[in-house]
Amino acid sequence: MSDTMKARVKWIEARTFLGESGSGHAIVMDGAPESGGRDLGIRPMETLLLGMGGCTAFDVVHILEKSREKVKDCILEMEAERAPDDPKVFTQIRLRYLVSGKDLSREKVERAVNLSAEKYCSASIMLGESAEIGHEIVLLDEAD
Repeated sequence: MSDTMKARVKWIEARTFLGESGSGHAIVMDGAPESGGRDLGIRPMETLLLGMGGCTAFDVVHILEKSREKVKDCILEMEAERAPDDPKVFTQIRLRYLVSGKDLSREKVERAVNLSAEKYCSASIMLGESAEIGHEIVLLDEAD
């Protein structure tokens, strides 16, 4: 049996919507003024990009901790290009992982990023159907 996820989106006014997750959290989404929005919240496509970032960063930290790496921080910088015409899907996504820790193994960090991209991060794998996804890894050594 598949795992079912539920969510609810309610129109508030103009182009403002309240998204509520099945886990009980909420986010305000809005459009740009040129689309009739009031710029009161994050854009829906930005939410999608952030969801992918959260998914892969979660995986990377989890895998590194299980590998007993002394990871202290993981920042993911993301940049996405969209198609010029509707539907304006993501066509290219660039990820830059800034991973901090003590004596991190580049090989283990690369393995964690690759496992996330190829096996665990459902969001990356789905978005990879329409977008070319590339990544860069920057290791930052921190003292204890």
